[in-house]
Parts: sequence; C-alpha cells; structure tokens
Amino acid sequence: MKKYVIAWTLILLGIICFIAKVIIGSNVAADGRLEEPFFLLPIGFLLFFLGIVSLAGVALISVFKKTQVSK
Repeated sequence: MKKYVIAWTLILLGIICFIAKVIIGSNVAADGRLEEPFFLLPIGFLLFFLGIVSLAGVALISVFKKTQVSK
C-alpha cells in the first residue's frame, strides 16, 4: 500500500481544493466585481487527474511486475 500513497495524496488534495472553493464561496463586491477563489478549480482538477494517472501507472507497473515474476 505504500506505493499508492502519493497517488492518493494527490487525489485527496484535489478534492480538498474543490471543497475549499465551495466553503469559501463567492460574492459580489460593492463596485460590481465578482470575488471568488477561482484558482482552486484548475489546481483541483490538475491534482485530481495527476492522482488518477499516477494511480493507474502504479497499478499497471505492479501488474507487469507480477506477471514477470510468475513466468
């Protein structure tokens, strides 16, 4: 399970970014500007998909190593 720690951490950080965006929310300033933590969306998507890709990569490497050992 230690080999999946980085992948799960990236996925968890991505989800935390999405939750933080929802909790912080957005509002309209007195001069009509929209104030929102938009930067959390692309960072959240980037972290989430990097976690998914690394999770798939680690899983594929494990499967290939197991098939080479069993031969």
